[in-house]
Amino acid sequence: MGTPPALPGLATASRYRPATQGAGVGGDWFDLIPLGADRVGVLIGDVMGRGLEAAAVMGQLRSAAHALAKTGMQPRQLMRALDRCVADLDVPDQLVTCCYLVIAPDTGTVTVCSAGHLPVLIAGTGGVSALPCPVNAPLGVGDVLYEESSSEIAPGATLVLYTDGLVETPGSDIEFRIDELSLLLDEFFSGTPSLEDAADHVLAGLLPDPESHNDDVTLLFAQLPAPPLAAVSTALPAVPASVREGRAFLHKALDSWTCAGIAGDALLLLSETLTNAVQHAEGPLGLHVHRTATDLTVEVSDRSPQLPQPRLAGQDEESGRGLILVRALAAGWGVRPTDEGKTTWFTLRL
Repeated sequence: MGTPPALPGLATASRYRPATQGAGVGGDWFDLIPLGADRVGVLIGDVMGRGLEAAAVMGQLRSAAHALAKTGMQPRQLMRALDRCVADLDVPDQLVTCCYLVIAPDTGTVTVCSAGHLPVLIAGTGGVSALPCPVNAPLGVGDVLYEESSSEIAPGATLVLYTDGLVETPGSDIEFRIDELSLLLDEFFSGTPSLEDAADHVLAGLLPDPESHNDDVTLLFAQLPAPPLAAVSTALPAVPASVREGRAFLHKALDSWTCAGIAGDALLLLSETLTNAVQHAEGPLGLHVHRTATDLTVEVSDRSPQLPQPRLAGQDEESGRGLILVRALAAGWGVRPTDEGKTTWFTLRL
């Protein structure tokens, strides 16, 4: 399965234990996906069964889920796409549980969609609770309208994701075992524990004999990062004068944050992004700016679902160069669909 890369600002710890009986290899997977604009996607899934067939299905779904998540699609949209992927696999009656979360530090929210997966737990100094999430059918059932939910979670709280191998044992009630997991977490997170120590503590408490479990086990801790150092937002009508108004708004924010060194690039890229929204999208427009210790992120939202596409402009054309400038000058940029339309964002290094 490999180890996902460390993501700046997101503290994580993970454990994977293959089954000690039978084929050993299984269908568990997890992934951490940088989505840009300081957002992070967290995936965990479990293909039913064990052996090479389950591992092969897992590998295909993990790759598909990673690529789909990088497009910025919402969790419920990703689940629908994965459901179609499972249906296209030549594996009859294959069922997969999966959970996808998007962590947005700038709004302090976690958006989640679960396809029949076990509940995500939130551990912190205030105790342990389940992350609110609609109950959806597993992937592979077909023709399911997946639902998602968003919750405000305090910075520093830890999300705990796991597969059934951790809590499902012969002769025990799975709800009782989840309660045991909650108690172990509550004991350990009463202070400020190391996530690595917490992972070892949970495995030792629920799987005291490392040679006795008959299913593969995956455990993932992800601690919510700190919010941005500063953030401002405004709404603008979709008229040409909004480009000038948006530039003035951003210039004032950069002055107050002592970020004048990147003002030239930031104002140029905002001009191009806002102009695209005014010319090709529907209003009202939203402008959101936030900064961390290392980055400045600017987001422009509109009410059109049509995604902008970079193109090569002819020598005599007056348009077609805006996104080329964004690609050339920004440290990162992208577009993500929203319920109202879309958000185009770019990031500059401070």
